[in-house]
Amino acid sequence: MNNKIIIELLGIVLLFTLGSAVPNFHSYDSSLIINKIEINITGLSTVGKYNCSTTFFKKDTIILNVTNKNCIKAEIPMVKFDCGNRIMTKDLQSTVKTTQFPSSFVTITDIKAYGNHYKCNLNFLITNKTLRYKDFVLTKDNNKLQGIIALNFSDIGLVPPVKMGGLIKVKDQIAVNFSLYIQ
Repeated sequence: MNNKIIIELLGIVLLFTLGSAVPNFHSYDSSLIINKIEINITGLSTVGKYNCSTTFFKKDTIILNVTNKNCIKAEIPMVKFDCGNRIMTKDLQSTVKTTQFPSSFVTITDIKAYGNHYKCNLNFLITNKTLRYKDFVLTKDNNKLQGIIALNFSDIGLVPPVKMGGLIKVKDQIAVNFSLYIQ
């Protein structure tokens, strides 16, 4: 009789132990759901700071912590950038040669958690030049991930615009801010 009670108790313990087991597949892998991408280009000129931006909606899911590469690719129509001033917008489009290169492309791969932020590999194709950034840090800020690339116009084979006989000059340095809005 005692053996029967012990076996029943062991059976119940075993049932609770195995019943609470979690299957070992991607249930604990986190994911990021991207719903919007915003890109800002900022820089300085002799008349002050400028900011040109574009926003486009892109729905994509990135699975983290898996052995397969996780990736997001986006085409950026260069004519969609707005500098808040029609003349400045036209100057940007002329500078980045939108008639010759109507789109730029960004590819973000191998996104991994990095503390409270994320690390990834970023490839940015602009004016037929590909800029590659390994271990690019995306900081998490509320509902978005963002990262900034500091570069020069000359890095992508461009000359900063000069207007009004040299009175208005755009500095060679620019910053490209990528923001991925997440759910």
